[in-house]
Amino acid sequence: MTTDHDWITTPVTADLLRGALDLEPTERGVLPHRLPARARGQIPDGQLAMAEAQPSGVRLVFRTRATAVELDTLPTKLVYVGAPPRPDGVYELVVDGRPAGRASVIGGNAMTVDMATGAASTRPGAVGTLRFDGLSDGVKDVEIWLPYDETTELVALRTDAPVERAPDRGRRVWLHHGSSISHGSTAAGPTSTWPALAASLAGVELINLGLSGSALLDPFTARAMRDTAADLISVKIGINLVNTDAMRLRAFGPAVHGFLDTVRDGHPTTPLLVVSPLLCPIHEDTPGPTAPDLSDIGAGRLRFLAVGDPAERASGKLTLRVIREELARIVEQRAAEDPNLHHLDGLDLYGEADFAELPLPDQLHPDAATHRRIGERFAKLAFTAQGAFA
Repeated sequence: MTTDHDWITTPVTADLLRGALDLEPTERGVLPHRLPARARGQIPDGQLAMAEAQPSGVRLVFRTRATAVELDTLPTKLVYVGAPPRPDGVYELVVDGRPAGRASVIGGNAMTVDMATGAASTRPGAVGTLRFDGLSDGVKDVEIWLPYDETTELVALRTDAPVERAPDRGRRVWLHHGSSISHGSTAAGPTSTWPALAASLAGVELINLGLSGSALLDPFTARAMRDTAADLISVKIGINLVNTDAMRLRAFGPAVHGFLDTVRDGHPTTPLLVVSPLLCPIHEDTPGPTAPDLSDIGAGRLRFLAVGDPAERASGKLTLRVIREELARIVEQRAAEDPNLHHLDGLDLYGEADFAELPLPDQLHPDAATHRRIGERFAKLAFTAQGAFA
């Protein structure tokens, strides 16, 4: 903590946070969660526990005259065995709706993951501080977007002028659920994930339930969506079901119906958009599971392989092509009685021509330029003209 300002410390409370569904008190401060406590009590694996605690789309939002802002956080950074260190997570400052700075917190906890075995261990670290200064001294609305790829315990917020809750701008709230692609994968920063970009272009408030590796039609996720206030809802379904080899076609259809039924229990007439998978050539016609190719991980290059057998499609194994066809059929069937239910083909967001121009670097996840393209297309297709959210 620096001492060249007359700092005012403001407790980080739920009314200063957007995009989180729960705020857990800790010994040092608070930890934002993107699934509520009841859902977290039903999480079956460490992957989802890690993903929901990484605050993709979560931001501190307040009004102030401050010219300087400091934030103490305790991040948990991922370290992969045999791989070079990952870049520190990015915090982005937005002032009155415009980008105004980027920073990172050095150090913090380190979670070491062995991708070959799945084993993980955590080494505790120290709290760090990021600072934004040189801001104008007028009244302004400030947002600090937290890293999408680091669990971030919020310890202290300091400013050199008082902070108050930002007023409600009357924007619609968009609740979105999807996989690591929606979570952020390799976006340039927290405001550059495709859902964040689409939300900015459409002028809506985002709640991002993109959960890396964990868009698996889990009932507790559906209940969390059911119980979350929202004006617009989208669910992107497919890639995680294939790459985890989680279910067969017989189970898939009823699971989709059950997930949508639960969401509809809390949002009977809200516009609800079902999005099918983006193009992913390794899984278009080859079932899962997906396995990491670690042969070049020492150079920082990770690729994924489809290790399923295409012949097993006959016994009901899922591929992306099969999922797209089934989702289109389910939405068409349900829409006969649910006029606010809509379908968007993921190939309209990222298809073969896009792959030729902007290939998936690891065969699974889009890069920063592709996140921008997907976000721009989603905003156009969903929020304008005849889109589900127009």
